[in-house]
Amino acid sequence: MQNNKTFFAAFLFLMLVAVPGYVRAADISTNAAQDADVAAEMEAVSADAVAAYDASGSLFQQITDLEQEKVLMELEKERAQLDLELDRLAAEKIKLHMEIDELSGRAEQQKQELENAQAKLEAEAAKLAKEKEQLEAQTEELQSRTTSAKSTASTTTSTASNTDDSISFNKMYRLVNVIGAGTQLQATIENLDTGQTKTVSVGRTVDGYTVQSISLDDGVVFTNGDDTQMLNISKSK
Repeated sequence: MQNNKTFFAAFLFLMLVAVPGYVRAADISTNAAQDADVAAEMEAVSADAVAAYDASGSLFQQITDLEQEKVLMELEKERAQLDLELDRLAAEKIKLHMEIDELSGRAEQQKQELENAQAKLEAEAAKLAKEKEQLEAQTEELQSRTTSAKSTASTTTSTASNTDDSISFNKMYRLVNVIGAGTQLQATIENLDTGQTKTVSVGRTVDGYTVQSISLDDGVVFTNGDDTQMLNISKSK
């Protein structure tokens, strides 16, 4: 009897403890299933909401539009900068072509100036060469004239010398008298052809001869440096 009471008490305790846990386990299982159903419904609703969502006029759309406008403005700014660079490059290209044309013109002008200067120098060189030829011809002519003049002078001198050498005072003159004293002696001579007389003294020149001395003994001595002749009273008679 006592054992039966103990078994019944144990069974009752077991029921009190186990039954609520089982019930709770059953409730948990039920809640999990419900939660899964709710999640599935929420996902379906979210998908439908996303599919049916219209972004026009929304804040997100405004932000997106602003970002796009900002990007477009940056692109337009870069495009305008590129256009400016292209215009600058085109202007520099035109300027470069103009400078090339100007340099080509200057080079052609300088070339023409050099050719003109060269032609001028060649003309001056030809002129100087012609003047040199004329000067050489004049020099040769002058030298020829000088040589001829010297030859003529030499011939004349030789002729004069021969003529002088051919003078004979004894045949051309006669000593008339000697007057004076000491170094002041003077002589009177007479030209045999004309009969004219002349008084001579030392240093006087007669027919290219110079009176070298006068004395009573030797009479008058004439000399031209190469030839010496004496004219005295005894010889002149």
